[in-house]
Amino acid sequence: MLIILSGLPGTGKTTIARELARQIDGVHLRIDTIEQTLRNGGVEVYAQGYDVAYAIAEDNLRLGRRVVGDSVNPWPLTRAAWQHVATRAGVPSLDVEIVCSDTSEHRRRVENRVADITGHVLPTWEEVVHRDYRPWSTDRLQIDTAHVPVEAAVRRIRATMRV
Repeated sequence: MLIILSGLPGTGKTTIARELARQIDGVHLRIDTIEQTLRNGGVEVYAQGYDVAYAIAEDNLRLGRRVVGDSVNPWPLTRAAWQHVATRAGVPSLDVEIVCSDTSEHRRRVENRVADITGHVLPTWEEVVHRDYRPWSTDRLQIDTAHVPVEAAVRRIRATMRV
């Protein structure tokens, strides 16, 4: 199964993705890690991070592994691309949008984060607020981390995976 976690920076995607991957013995694919590794190697990054993640996800899905995609996934184009990965691999997928409805809390998280990837420059609050993040037009499980702690979020995702 492909579990696709999406949402703005600072909502809690990576924290949830890591715990979910740990609990289900899944492969965690974090776009930030892939893109920063490419940048550290001198590559000017556009869509390559997502393209690399799609390829690695598909390889692992074909091996029977569960994959947790962890990315902002801001546009219908990228959301559809993740879905195509699952379709090509012949596995089900689950879209999960992580949001933080408490603006003050979201801002606090963004402004207090510490980069955990060498060379990674975290976005500012202004960059997060003005990010080109398009509304969803497809079904997804939405989890609001302003009200749902990590363990409860993972339980909800796992319960939905069983459907």
